[in-house]
Amino acid sequence: MRLDPVYAKFYNNVRDGGSMGTREEKLQELGITLPTAGSPAANYANFFIVGGLLFVSGKGPSGGPRGKLGIDYTTEEGYQFARSAAIEVLAVLKEAVGSLDAVKRAVKVQGFVNAGPEFSEHHIVINGYSDLINAVFSESGGHARSVLGAVSLRNQLPVVVDAIFELYPAAGGDFVNEDGHRFV
Repeated sequence: MRLDPVYAKFYNNVRDGGSMGTREEKLQELGITLPTAGSPAANYANFFIVGGLLFVSGKGPSGGPRGKLGIDYTTEEGYQFARSAAIEVLAVLKEAVGSLDAVKRAVKVQGFVNAGPEFSEHHIVINGYSDLINAVFSESGGHARSVLGAVSLRNQLPVVVDAIFELYPAAGGDFVNEDGHRFV
C-alpha cells in the first residue's frame, strides 16, 4: 500500500518519536505559535470525532474583542479576527489529535459575522479563516463554506467559526490523539 506523502511524513515522524510535522513547520514559517486550546464558553465540548471526521465547536478570535463589523470594526479588522479564530481552531485540532499532520483535509467551515444591518462583506471577513487554513494545509485546505451575518454573537464577539476536518486513520482504522485515546 502506498501512503499519501503528507501522511507518510507524519507516520514516519511519529513512529520515530517526533511530534513536529510539515504543517507545524508551515505554522513556524508563518510566524504562528499555537496557543493552548481555549475552554468551551458553555456546556459543550471543544470537539468530537465521529466516523473519521473531527467537528470543532465555535471559536472566536483571541483577546475577546467585542463589537460589530461595519459599526465598530472594518472589513480588514474582521478579516484579522477570522484569521485569529482559525488559529484557535488549529489549537483545538492539535489538542484533539496531537499533530496537524493527522488531518487529511479541511471539509467545511461555517462563519458567523456579528455585523450592522448595512454590512455586506461577510464573505471577505471569513476569507481570513479560509486563507490561513489553505496556507497551512495546502491542497488539503480547500473546504466548503457557509457565511452568515448575525444580529449578535456570544459575548458580542465580532466573528465565530466552527469547522469540520477529515482525519487519517491510525493502525486498525481507529483515530488516535497524542494521549493514546482511540476514537472510532
